[in-house]
Amino acid sequence: MTRFPSTLAISLVVTGLLTGCTGLSTLTSATAPTDLYTLTPKSTFDPSLPRLKNQIVIGEPTATAAVSNDRIAVQPSPLQVEYLPGARWVDRAPVIVQALLLESFENSGKVDAVGRSAVSLRADYLVVTDIREFQARVPPEALENDRLQVQVRLNIKVVNADLDRIIASRSFEEIVEAQSDAAPDIAEAFDEALGDVMRDAVEWSIRSMHADARKRPATSDY
Repeated sequence: MTRFPSTLAISLVVTGLLTGCTGLSTLTSATAPTDLYTLTPKSTFDPSLPRLKNQIVIGEPTATAAVSNDRIAVQPSPLQVEYLPGARWVDRAPVIVQALLLESFENSGKVDAVGRSAVSLRADYLVVTDIREFQARVPPEALENDRLQVQVRLNIKVVNADLDRIIASRSFEEIVEAQSDAAPDIAEAFDEALGDVMRDAVEWSIRSMHADARKRPATSDY
């Protein structure tokens, strides 16, 4: 594992990692095949979550061009974005996040119907997601033995589709330290960070929708 002797050295080393000059020894060969990485949905949730009988549609998240692709972003500094060499996501990051959010809602066992916006389903509620942070980074004020951190932050808006009105909005963030600067460990840190964010986002969204649905007329199933 590469050790980073100072904040400046970290930035220089990470730049080296991404240009194939130093570090990440398993990924530096220009002729090496690209390794593909995927992420996993969340499967454990608070059992006290209310049951939601409405239909939910998950839109494809928005994101900046820096992460709206299949490359694994790394920030050597706050104003610089590079990408891991020889490693990619299996799809564009927004598509991955959309699919995992949908599956996480299903895995909660508290939602009767959930689909994605591309299918043109009629929705009672829309989940609108903006990917604010989705990268590995050099930690702020990094010290000699600090490792790369993975930062994931999603802004979630819950929209009542009948009223075309946002009923709740909140951001969810997790920062996880990678076990090493190797691509598999960085991907695992992404998986942990995104999993924690999705758990919190799904639970909050279900509670927000349930609270809104209870305000409907007495003919509602609630």
